[in-house]
This record gives sequence, structure tokens and C-alpha cells, in this order.
Amino acid sequence: MRIDIITIFPRMFEPVLNESIIKRAQNKKKVKIYIHNLRYYSADKHKKVDDRPFGGGSGMVMRPEPIFNAVEEIKSKAKIQKSKIILLCPQGQKLNQKIAKRLAKYKHIILICGHYEGIDERVRQYLVDEEISIGDYVLTGGELPAMVLVDCLVRLIPGVLGDKNSLNFESFTGNLLEYPQYTRPANYRRMKAPAILLSGNHKKIAQWRRNQAFKRTKKIRPDLLTRT
Repeated sequence: MRIDIITIFPRMFEPVLNESIIKRAQNKKKVKIYIHNLRYYSADKHKKVDDRPFGGGSGMVMRPEPIFNAVEEIKSKAKIQKSKIILLCPQGQKLNQKIAKRLAKYKHIILICGHYEGIDERVRQYLVDEEISIGDYVLTGGELPAMVLVDCLVRLIPGVLGDKNSLNFESFTGNLLEYPQYTRPANYRRMKAPAILLSGNHKKIAQWRRNQAFKRTKKIRPDLLTRT
């Protein structure tokens, strides 16, 4: 997979992309991630990428030209037949595991980080394929949501996680939260791990975990149980 990120704050991504699973995935050549400074694609002599909104109003709006220029150049250099262009913004559909799994199947994804009071509507109408939000709250820009989405996608790439079965038991798989986990010591300050987990009976352990996942989901996130 190739992921290109268009942003006006490229240095925000350095700590995230150079640690943990994302770093290992890049080292294994499972994913290539490129960060593009939107200002480099501005024709303005001061490299401005925003302007006052037509019709008046507060704040600034991101101009269409730099964004179109960036996407077109990236697609030209990537030479991948099918690219998915995503705008990170509050108006987008809320990210969930089902969406992440669908997007993880693409070979090329371009992420546009929104900013200021908004983005010129022509970017939405004529360039972007999809808009994604990470929640019903307002952030300074699309950089943090882009990081969240990248983390979601990278761990779904085959061969990235060490245990090939680990994805099957994570939260939101099958619309259930993850079951309770325990490790050594089995008895800590008189708080004991469930005996079933020490029994060695894998069939009963699997059944216990399934039941616990259902109970936890019903208590904390009952809305997940109604999803299809």
C-alpha cells in the first residue's frame, strides 16, 4: 500500500510515522508513506494556501488550486491505476472498523488534511472520493484524524502484525468489544485471574471469551449489537 498525506504541518507526522507498528511496517516495505507540504503546490509568491471566504464571514478558507495541484502531481508520480482520495473533516462519515477494512484493500490512498474554517467546496465536489471524521468534535485540523486513519489501515495490511490471528480477536471484530485479558501473575494482591483461562481447555476458553465479549458489549456499547 502507498499512502500520501497532504498537509500544511508536515512535521506533526514525524513522531507518529517513525515509531511502533507503522515504523516496522515501513521497514518491512508493507507500506510506503509520503508527506507533502501543501504550500509547495501554491502558485502564490508567499506560498499562501488560504483566502477570505466569498460572501464574507469569519476565518479563512483553503484554496482549491494547491490541493488540485498536489493530488494531480502525486497521482502522476505514483502511477497507480486506482487511487482513493480522502478528505479528513468534521462533516465526513465517522470512521469505524468496517470502513477501515474497506479502505485497507486499496493500493493507493491520498489523504487531504483540512484546516481553517473549511475547504473550497469544489475540492469536495470534483476531487475528493470520500470524507472521513474520527468523531463528533472539532479539531484544529485534519492532521490528527489522518494519523488515526493511517494507524487503523496499516495494522490491517497482511503481514504487518506479528500474530496473523490477532486481528480476529480485536475490539469491533464481529461488532463485539474485546473480551477481558489477563496475564501473570495469576494471583495478584488476592485478585485472581479466571480459572477457566488456566485450564488448558481451549474450546471452553473460546466460549468464555465469546460470552464475556458479548456481556461487555451489551453493557458498554449496546449500539454495536444492532449493527448489521
